[in-house]
Amino acid sequence: MKLHNLTPAPGSVKNAKKRLGRGQGSGKGGTSTKGHKGAQSRSGYSQKKGFEGGQMPLQRRVPKFGFTNINRIEFTGINLDVIQALSESKKVTTLDQEFFVKSGLASKNDKIKILGRGELKSKLEVKAHAFTETAKAAIEAKGGSAIKL
Repeated sequence: MKLHNLTPAPGSVKNAKKRLGRGQGSGKGGTSTKGHKGAQSRSGYSQKKGFEGGQMPLQRRVPKFGFTNINRIEFTGINLDVIQALSESKKVTTLDQEFFVKSGLASKNDKIKILGRGELKSKLEVKAHAFTETAKAAIEAKGGSAIKL
C-alpha cells in the first residue's frame, strides 16, 4: 500500500451535489427543500450573528462588568530565580532588554519588570523598566546594580 493508492471506502464519499429546483419530476422541485415563503426561502438571506430564534441572545443575557483602565502599563515579569539560572547558563553579568529578548523571555517592545521570587547567588547588573522592592534589594545585597530604563 502506498500513498498514491489510497482511496476512500466505496460508498463513503458522495460527490454528486443535489440538483435542486429542476422541476417536479426531480422530487426536489417547487420550493427546492426550502419550505414555503418566509425569509429563509428567499435568496440573499443570512441570519444575524448570535441569533437564537428570537430568544434573548447569549451576548445580551450575560451582564457586562469591570472596566479597562486606559492608563494601565503592561509589564512582562521576570523573576530573580529565572535571572540566576540564565546568568549561570549563559555566563553573563549584564542583563538588559536585548538579552531578555534573545533569551525568549520578552518581546522587542515589552516593558520588563523584575520580580522578587527566588534568590541571587552572583553579582549582576540588571537593566529593566521596573523593579519590585524585594528584587531591587536582593540585587543590591549581592553587590549588583538595578538600573531603571
